[in-house]
Amino acid sequence: MKYVALLRGIGPSNPNMHGSKLKGVLEDLGFINVIPVISSGNVVFESNSKDASKLEETIQKTWPKKLGFSSATIVRSQEQLQALVDKNPYRGAKHSRMSYLLVTFFKHSPKASLTSKPNFYRDHGVNSLCSVIDTTVDKTTDFMVKLDKQFGKDEITSRTWLTIHRILAKME
Repeated sequence: MKYVALLRGIGPSNPNMHGSKLKGVLEDLGFINVIPVISSGNVVFESNSKDASKLEETIQKTWPKKLGFSSATIVRSQEQLQALVDKNPYRGAKHSRMSYLLVTFFKHSPKASLTSKPNFYRDHGVNSLCSVIDTTVDKTTDFMVKLDKQFGKDEITSRTWLTIHRILAKME
């Protein structure tokens, strides 16, 4: 099965967070066809396991041991990402300077619900939240701080809709 590990808080300025190092760790864990996708903590890999939760746990526990940092790690399968894209959650909205399309992935089903304007947030399964941020009103960083406060930094990580498409292209 093809998966992507979505790591939170990866900064390419930290030499231990470079894609080549992340790739090496996943290869040491026995995963194959490991491919980093852009420099923000997205690593595509293949595994015989069908237990994404176990993969998450194994990978997340390995970062501090092998590379000296901790990072919330969320694993999604190619099928899950494709199902999300196929649902077309943004219905024609475009990612631009004024409209930021963001997918937030949850490690576990959220216990809290979002409190904001109706139709601003669209929940489309795959244990994710699809958001359209009007950057003329809100800063993306402010929105993400709200998500962190509401759901916890160790429980979520977000990617742009464009990044989701880049990840899927690498999974082909």
